[in-house]
Order: sequence, then structure tokens, then C-alpha cells
Amino acid sequence: MYCFNNDYSEGAHPQIMKALIEASLDQHDGYSMDTHTEHAKELIKKEIKREDVDIHFLVGGTQTNMLAISAALRPHQAVIAAETGHINVHETGAVESTGHKVLTRPSADGKLTPAMIQEILDEHTDEHMVQPKMAYISNTTEIGTQYTLTELEALSRFCRQKGLYLFLDGARLGAALTSPENDLSMADIARLTDLFYIGGTKNGALFGEALVIAHPDLKPDFRYMIKQKGAMLAKGFLLGIQFEELFQNNLFYDMASHANEMAMELKKAFSRCGFPFFSGSATNQQFPILPDSLIARLRQSYQFQNQKKIDETHTAVRFVTSWATKEEAVRQFTQDLETMIKELAAERAEARK
Repeated sequence: MYCFNNDYSEGAHPQIMKALIEASLDQHDGYSMDTHTEHAKELIKKEIKREDVDIHFLVGGTQTNMLAISAALRPHQAVIAAETGHINVHETGAVESTGHKVLTRPSADGKLTPAMIQEILDEHTDEHMVQPKMAYISNTTEIGTQYTLTELEALSRFCRQKGLYLFLDGARLGAALTSPENDLSMADIARLTDLFYIGGTKNGALFGEALVIAHPDLKPDFRYMIKQKGAMLAKGFLLGIQFEELFQNNLFYDMASHANEMAMELKKAFSRCGFPFFSGSATNQQFPILPDSLIARLRQSYQFQNQKKIDETHTAVRFVTSWATKEEAVRQFTQDLETMIKELAAERAEARK
């Protein structure tokens, strides 16, 4: 049973595991005040071409989203997201639990636009409603799509004109930046957003996200916020070591590139068989629309998730590849897919006799 359920089924890249083992018996300052964490910050600042940012290492994506949003907003303020946004559909109301409403708009491609934000601003005009103060986007989105430089520049310009913070969820930022359709750099993101994070959990780390804060108003007392929310890891050096490795020798990008390449092989296989896709993803999440009969047969050997019911006999499903997805596993899946399609066709022909 091979898993295409997610990109965190495996542990961590051997280079990261080796670094953790080698440092395990050393003594380190606690709470991310260690030398590994400081070096990791230096490497990230070099990558994004900015020295005037604060960087904090946190354990997971939901924790990072909740903490960043709740720290930025005053009690009466809200965050805007696409309806499919992770903070809206996959975080058990984590943001709302801090007292901040998530305001959403439907989005066919999972992306947020200035026009969508303006609609929400037009609806929230006085103190009898929450005040929109932040726009939340993710790159890649929850359906595998990604922002272009032009789109991010437009969002940044609009948010600054309207006095809104722009926050980018980078849980799968590696997949976005190494996609063949990408024209963004991490430096572009650091320039155009007020805060964003670099995902390690879904790109070969054991766990961890690096939150980068560029807006000066959001920097003060952030470590107090981390501690109050229970997010300050005593053994913070474990996070620092991992990001130190991720940003040396191109490891962060190499792992993401491999995940994307494996996903493109899956995409080719589904396309050859004539199946359409729920979204136009060029990243490590693929969403083919398959007959339910084929899905049932595939589940005998593979794990993957349903995305959305399309009609009575077809469902969009999600296949996710990772830094560790094996080429032979993808080849085997391709062969099995073609075999199962032939078997189903033969069974239907036999039934018609």
C-alpha cells in the first residue's frame, strides 16, 4: 500500500537526520537562542536578500497561522481568505478560537484577488461589524495553484493602499518556487508581503516552519506572543538545525523539485489516460477527476484523498508527492493505472454481452 496522501508521510531527509544526530549530545541554549538557530536566520536573510526582518521558528503550520494572525490583529479585526483557504477549512477554527473572524470569498482557482478583497471591504463599513485588517494567501494554494509575480504585486499594492497586512502561508512554498510555471523568488515574497513563512514540515524536515516578519509594527514583543500561546519550544535548537540544513547546498529547493517532478509524472499518466483535472496544478499536488469504479480499484493498492464529488460517477481526488517519493513507485503506479483501466473496460464489455 503506497501512500500518496500527503507530503509528510516520511520522516526527514538523511542530511537533516545526520545533523540532528551529530548535535544531539552537544549542549545548546534553549528557546531558540542557540547558535544553530542564529545561523539559520542568517542563511534565510541571505536567501531573501533582507536584513531588516525578524525570523521565528515554530513547529507546525496551523500553529504558525494562528499565532501570526492573532498577534497581528486587534480584538475587533478579521482576516480575509479564499473560501478554500487553509485557515478556513483545515484548522478546526484555530483562528476563530483566538477571537478573530475569517471572512471568505469563493475562488475557482484557490487564489485571492484585489476584487475579492474589495467586496469584503465594501460589506464591512462601520463598527457594527468586524474590521478587515489582513489578507491571507497560500502559495501553493490548497488546490495546487500558485501566484505569479504580477498577481502578488497587485495584491501587495492593493493591501498597502487599503491599510491591510498581507500574510502568505508558505507550508508548500518550496513546491511553488520550484514549479516550472513559477516566476517568483523568495526575495520577491519578502519584498511584497508583511509576513510569510517557509514550510519545512512538508518539505523534508521532521517538523518546523520559519516565520519571517517584515512589517515593523508586527515585530515588537512577538516572542511574548509565542510563549503565551504555548509555541515556544524549549529545545528550539532542533528547529534551528533543520533550517540550517535546509538552506545549505540548495537542499530546500532540491527536495521540492523532486516532489514536483514526481507529481508531473503522475499528471502525465492521468493525462495519457484521458482524465481531466480539478485544478491546473504544476506542483506536487495533483487533482485528477476519475471514475468512482477506478478509484475503488486504485484504493486496493494506494492511499490518496477525495477532493470533491463531481457527479454521480466521478470524483476529483488528490495525489500528493514528496521529497522522498520513489521513482519506481511512480512507475509502478503508472503501470497499475493502465492495467486497471483495461480490466474495468473488459469487465464492462463482458457485462454488456
